[in-house]
Amino acid sequence: MRKLPLALALAALMLGTGAYAADKNDKDQKPEDRPDAALLKPQTSETTGTVKVEGKSIDYKAVAGTLVLHGDGDKEGEPQVSMFYTAYLKKGVEPGKRPITFIYNGGPGSATVWLHMGAFGPRRVVTSDDSHTPAAPYVLVNNDYSLLDASDLVFIDAPGAGFSRLIADDADKGKREELMKERKKQIFAVDGDGHAFAKFITQFLSRYNRWNSPKYLFGESYGTTRSAVVANILENEHAVDLNGVILLSQILNFDTSIDGPTNNPGVDLPYVVGLPTFAATAYYHHKLPQQPAALEPFLREVERYAINEYASALMQGSQLDDARRQAVAQKLHEYTGLPVAYLLKANLRVDGGMFEHQLQADGDVTTGRLDTRFSGPSLDPLSKDSEYDPQSSAISSAYVAAFNDYVRRQLKFGDGQTYRLFADIDNWDFAHKAPGSKEALQQSTNVMPDLATAMKTNPNLRVSLHGGYYDLATPYYAADYEMHHMPIPGALQKNISYAWYPSGHMVYAHEDSLKRLHDNVARFIEETDNVSKH
Repeated sequence: MRKLPLALALAALMLGTGAYAADKNDKDQKPEDRPDAALLKPQTSETTGTVKVEGKSIDYKAVAGTLVLHGDGDKEGEPQVSMFYTAYLKKGVEPGKRPITFIYNGGPGSATVWLHMGAFGPRRVVTSDDSHTPAAPYVLVNNDYSLLDASDLVFIDAPGAGFSRLIADDADKGKREELMKERKKQIFAVDGDGHAFAKFITQFLSRYNRWNSPKYLFGESYGTTRSAVVANILENEHAVDLNGVILLSQILNFDTSIDGPTNNPGVDLPYVVGLPTFAATAYYHHKLPQQPAALEPFLREVERYAINEYASALMQGSQLDDARRQAVAQKLHEYTGLPVAYLLKANLRVDGGMFEHQLQADGDVTTGRLDTRFSGPSLDPLSKDSEYDPQSSAISSAYVAAFNDYVRRQLKFGDGQTYRLFADIDNWDFAHKAPGSKEALQQSTNVMPDLATAMKTNPNLRVSLHGGYYDLATPYYAADYEMHHMPIPGALQKNISYAWYPSGHMVYAHEDSLKRLHDNVARFIEETDNVSKH
């Protein structure tokens, strides 16, 4: 056996001793001294404020805090997630007759800073309408369109995002690391995430005595996917009947996504339901060969073409004859502004990233994805796809800075903590088992059966769908298509209402659309809260 030099032997001995000492000290730590100790108990900070909504002053109590979610069955005493929320509760009203709306963004794994600071919280950050917002200082104003006039509000950050954290509580460092791996696998998944949110909601109802309040879910983007799952869990596992589910920028079936359908050949639906958004975007940027007089009549025409002639042509695949292929390319050129030669080379199938890169390529400009009204310099003019989203780059800094300042200064929460815009997710598990299914988990997520089951088991449940014409992340016509293909009796279709706006994914980033969104949602809550019936 080769001998170690004396210096290396001493170093190895010292390292081994140090590791032993660190392991011993770790095990000897008191529970309150462990890294996750502060997460093991709920935290709250209460403040008060006033917001003026469309001329009417509302006094409220704000609670910024956390709830600790425990496991199930033999793990019901095991803390697993600390979830951060901000609740705004109107003063001077009877809680049992006051609607309460649980609000969250998507991601998956996003903090709910967007809906909080852009849509319905009592303060709103001001951003430029369709261009890059200048750097700090940013402006925070009274939100004239806060939803607090219609409902109490609970903004929830997803596990691992915002101030929410996964918990791995064990005296042994190695076991904590294993527990954290287990938590991530369990929670960072369609079903695990849904159960965490459902558990949070039922715990909140108990803590704040809101079981008898009219109850609503409001999700945006992946938050709509979550809402379908959570609605079914609440209805059929916790016996919680919801009054309404409000969906903004919906995606329930990921096979409708215009992001990367080229990787799923043979499924042409994304190109069909994405075409109207391409047309709206080309209209906005004046890239059409003949500019229509008005947007909405033009979109109705494009929708009819997409679902009929275009869908039929794509279904023929290689059997499509040359004359018709040329005719379809010409029509697509008229609706999108893209060159006929480019459309033919793309085999009549242009995905979102290709369109965003190509529409304004003559000026080396990339079109936005979340909101196609936005544009920015192309990172690589020779790329096939867009390489960033100008809209996201344009407003994210304003939201992050405004909330970090607001939560500490006004809500008095978060000192010494880091607010994470997104959870640290290595791999989100999109597999999902539909209600009642005995088959293996879906590999392409489709939660239409979940929302359908919630609607069938609670036939009074109302659903309110909202979307922007300039949204290429979750195109409005894809959401429309999903709703009209829900596996529900025809009589329940009347429980679904629709509203479209001249804005993008974050409809509220356009102030006129924010006002309309507020008015539509407030009216929906008023019509469904059942308060006047008692």
